[in-house]
Amino acid sequence: MPRLCKPAVLAPDNIITLDETLAFAEQAHAGKPQLPLALRLIRNTGVQKRHIVQPIEKTLGHPGLTERNRIYEVESKRWTPPVIEEALRNADVAATDVDAIIYVSCTGFLMPSLTAWLINKMGFRSDTRQIPIAQLGCAAGGAAVNRAHDFCAAHPGSNVLIVSCELCSLCYQPDADDIGSLLSDGLFGDAVAAAVVRGDGGVGIELERNASYLIPNTEDWISYAVRDTGFHFQLDRRVPGTMEPLAPVLREFAKDHSWDAGNLDFYIVHAGGPRILDDLAKFLEVDRKVFRHSWSTLTEYGNIASAVVFDAARRLFEEDAPSPDAKGLIAGFGPGITAEMALGTWSVDAPDELD
Repeated sequence: MPRLCKPAVLAPDNIITLDETLAFAEQAHAGKPQLPLALRLIRNTGVQKRHIVQPIEKTLGHPGLTERNRIYEVESKRWTPPVIEEALRNADVAATDVDAIIYVSCTGFLMPSLTAWLINKMGFRSDTRQIPIAQLGCAAGGAAVNRAHDFCAAHPGSNVLIVSCELCSLCYQPDADDIGSLLSDGLFGDAVAAAVVRGDGGVGIELERNASYLIPNTEDWISYAVRDTGFHFQLDRRVPGTMEPLAPVLREFAKDHSWDAGNLDFYIVHAGGPRILDDLAKFLEVDRKVFRHSWSTLTEYGNIASAVVFDAARRLFEEDAPSPDAKGLIAGFGPGITAEMALGTWSVDAPDELD
């Protein structure tokens, strides 16, 4: 079965702390009636620091959509090669072994996709399939794992490289002062991640089943308003409550595989915010500590959109390895409202198989 190998994750060098975020918000929006609520919500995110692709002085300005997209192109080409090289090493495959590249990002736009540049610059074969995913937001990490699983199932023995490049700070809008915008200004961070799904062999999460689910009539709860100044993030106040209807979906998904979603060995879940994780623990009837990898990502990086599931997975690989055949869930949530779900078991090839 296809196997998700250890992801690689890189975050930019510029750091902004929670205290700095609160100070900037107070300075930029002083006297506005919604500011006290926004500050309280930002404090409650649990985000202690975030990494951003530009120094904060440049981030707080707005040079225009053209310049921001230029920065996105420059920085994506700067950060993706080293993270890809590390992911290939983690999976013990070469660039020429990769049969498809899935590139996910919702924070900039390039055409052709960055996949074309990567194929030309990093030694991938010219017949490598290109699968860009641009509009699933935070759910795209889970979707990428699922589409890689599907590709390997359709083309046995194939290897798929997933690349996630989320430079959320390039979407900052200085003049936006609604609660959703102010909250997102204190929640989202920048990161780049990559992982290989091997068609055969390797060490990691053997992918057994995947599914998607969209909560009806919620497509305007998380969205972008695309304007002359770029992407304006829009967040409905009902979004934090979406785990109540999604938890039963996760339960039924696992039940169809003869598993219990409330009794698994590991969980790799998108960290959209503390309410998401707390509610999911409540409705799945599990200890919130089972989401420790997602909590760590949220605390140290903030919400890094589609890259969250890969950073949480990386942390799973780096702690004491799960026992063979340990059962786990991968889940990403995002615009739609969409859930992308996968079930897998921890698998390690025996030495003679590796030989």
